[in-house]
Amino acid sequence: MKYLLLASLFSMIFARKSPRLKFVVQESPRFHFTKPENYITLYQQPGTNVLYVGGQAVIYVLTFSDNGVRNLQIPVVTDENTKAACMARSAPPKLECDNFITVIQKINDTFVVCGTNAGSPKCWLLVNETVLTDIPTNGQMTSPSDISPPYPSQKSVSLSVDGSLYSAISAVGHHTGSIKRTFSSHKLLKTESKWLLNPQFAGAAVIPASRKHQEEIYVFFSEINKTASMDEEPYRARIGRICTVDDGGIKNLLADSWTTFQKARVMCGAGNTPQQYNKLKQAVVLTAQDKRTGVMYGLFANAWDTTVICAYSIEVIDQAFSTSKLKGYSSPLIGHRPGTCAFKNSTAAHNPKNLGVVRDHPEIEDVIRPVEATPLDLLTDDHITYIITDMVLAVNDEHYSVLYLGTEQGKVLKVLHTIEEAFIISQYSLFHNEGPILSMAIDSQKGHLYVGTAMEVQRLPLADCGRYGDTCRDCILSRDPYCGWDAANRKCIPIPPGYNITSGTLTQYLDRSNASICGDAAALKLRRTSPKEVTVDGKIPVFLPCPVYSFHALYRWEKDNCMLHYPCLISGDFCVLGPVSDLPLKEGIFRCMATENGYKVEIISYRLLYNRGPIAASLASTLGSSLLLATVTLWLQ
Repeated sequence: MKYLLLASLFSMIFARKSPRLKFVVQESPRFHFTKPENYITLYQQPGTNVLYVGGQAVIYVLTFSDNGVRNLQIPVVTDENTKAACMARSAPPKLECDNFITVIQKINDTFVVCGTNAGSPKCWLLVNETVLTDIPTNGQMTSPSDISPPYPSQKSVSLSVDGSLYSAISAVGHHTGSIKRTFSSHKLLKTESKWLLNPQFAGAAVIPASRKHQEEIYVFFSEINKTASMDEEPYRARIGRICTVDDGGIKNLLADSWTTFQKARVMCGAGNTPQQYNKLKQAVVLTAQDKRTGVMYGLFANAWDTTVICAYSIEVIDQAFSTSKLKGYSSPLIGHRPGTCAFKNSTAAHNPKNLGVVRDHPEIEDVIRPVEATPLDLLTDDHITYIITDMVLAVNDEHYSVLYLGTEQGKVLKVLHTIEEAFIISQYSLFHNEGPILSMAIDSQKGHLYVGTAMEVQRLPLADCGRYGDTCRDCILSRDPYCGWDAANRKCIPIPPGYNITSGTLTQYLDRSNASICGDAAALKLRRTSPKEVTVDGKIPVFLPCPVYSFHALYRWEKDNCMLHYPCLISGDFCVLGPVSDLPLKEGIFRCMATENGYKVEIISYRLLYNRGPIAASLASTLGSSLLLATVTLWLQ
């Protein structure tokens, strides 16, 4: 009995950090690949139902609807001579000697597609969404090998901004890694080789500004720590920064290189403790339009490949790049700060002294640390493989961050991040063939999330309000920024586009769990269910199941109008009542009660009767053979 009580207490402590709700999704539109696609690239055209998926020697153009997915496949094959030359090399795995599509980006009104082409990267234009053509040689594009890596296992990042394509290809073998402007009417620029130490890129984002010439691009990566001791991890996470107006230096001094590149170290861990996560696997940014405010989220791993999420203030990062001392540079920074964004014809930007400082001292001294100094408090035993984010305007006219985390087991966690906490709204189990989430894309205009594994791609609604229940309490406790309670129609509904916060009547509460705004519906009260009659033989152990709806609620069993309380054992999605040594299961009515946020709900009830015969048919029909077996197994362990 003491063991059971301790187990219940333990589960209460950690319940708040786990997903509140868990859904198994089977009805959403999905597309199954005919062969495993172990490397996929997703591009979603915002405001449309079209998803472009780059695979092995093919581009899938998928048009989603509520009734299914229309599939168009565009072959992008490698000629046999190129493939044979790749197979003859010793470096790449033979399975990578094909054309894996690594880049699909829209630049102005043009789609640029690039692939590995069996170790000899190649790029095309996608015309009319169906035809691939060669790119004209007009000096606006660098070599395809600067845009796509030669093999799909070599990580790369691409970003389209204001008619230009920026590309970052990770280091491998004799490839040193670089950040370049690769397709543009502006000058094509690159990083100096000494600025980066075996970089492994994890993402890129544009940081808007009210003045266009101050717009910046952040590039996120890990690089080798050359000074690491034997007991230190060999990686350090970094943010690199460049200006979009950068047009290169002067003759003999950064003529074809960035004149604004700087980098900073990023820490993810608990203060200055040894437990740090130094390998940055992915990074995304949420910003308000034309404002240098927002949040950067980084997916980090440590030496044991444990994954966490750290959040950073864009304002803090911007401040560090604007004011920090430069590593190894002791002279005062007077006048125009080296690396600062400036018009391309600016005299200060092309000052030889400033350019020399940029070339020789690219790193700032300040270290970027996470909000609240620690990773987000997310209790999950699943390895996180992918992160994507959305900024949602709530009915209180405040913006809230929503994170979607893909996992190794093919699940998606929907997380609300507020100033106070990270709250896991729900967990989705999506796929018939369980496998890691490889990529995701989000369309805030249409309200869709696209999730891809090696076997299939599926679309989910961002505002999945109908799953939360049909009461105000259920809707409010979901804490989903996309959803609000419509009291007039008694429904949990998506916040409509253009919702007027002054005249609107939807109810929402996001900063913490608080259903009291629903009025009497959230008061402590009791509702009754009709007991299901279960007749059993007195010599056979009894196990009664109660479905768990909210994993943040406290579940317990009560007998005969609360005279006796029984603990429950959580087994999967059920709270199970079994015999306890000092509380035997005698005949009577057992009620499964769930209490959350001061509201007590009766989930299910049983009337237990005994006879001397075998297990009655009523028990078998109530429990089901598989559940009965599962609970017996649980009890015997």
